[in-house]
Amino acid sequence: MRPLTVDDTEALLTYRGDADVCRYLPFEPMDRDVLALRLAGDLGREQITAEGEGLTFGVELAADGRLIGDVVLFFTSARHSGGEIGYVFHPDVAGKGYATEACAAVLDLAFDTTSAGLGVHRVIALMDGRNLASGRLAARLGMRQEAYHRSCEMFKCRRSWKF
Repeated sequence: MRPLTVDDTEALLTYRGDADVCRYLPFEPMDRDVLALRLAGDLGREQITAEGEGLTFGVELAADGRLIGDVVLFFTSARHSGGEIGYVFHPDVAGKGYATEACAAVLDLAFDTTSAGLGVHRVIALMDGRNLASGRLAARLGMRQEAYHRSCEMFKCRRSWKF
C-alpha cells in the first residue's frame, strides 16, 4: 500500500469513475477533474494532523504494481479515540482477498499505539445496507454489526449498516 498521487488518475478512473462500483458509496462516479481536485486534497493527504481528516492508501498488486483499489482511515474523534474505515476496489479483483488483506493492514495501523500508528480504541465502517459484500468483508475483519438505520442521509439509499 502507498499514498495516492496524480499519476494514479487513470487507474482511479477505472473504478472510482464506474457508476456500478459507486452505487453503494457516499459519492457519485468521479471524472478526471474531480479526481484532480481530490488528489490535490484529501485523497493525496500523507498524514493525519487533525480530527476529521482521513488518510487514503492506494492498494497495488505485488505482481505488477497495478492500482486495484484504495482504503481510507478517518480519525473521527480525539475525545473518544475513534476512527472509521472505508474502501473501494476495482470489480475485477472482487473475491480474491485483496480487500480483506488491505483493510486488515489499515486496521492494524489504526490500533497501533506506537508513533507510526493512530492509536485509536474503536474503528467503525458505515455502509449501504444493500451492499452485502461490504458487510461480509467487515465481518471477516472481525467487525460486528451494531446498527441498522432505516434512513441515512449519508448514502443514496434508505437504509445503512453500522459495523
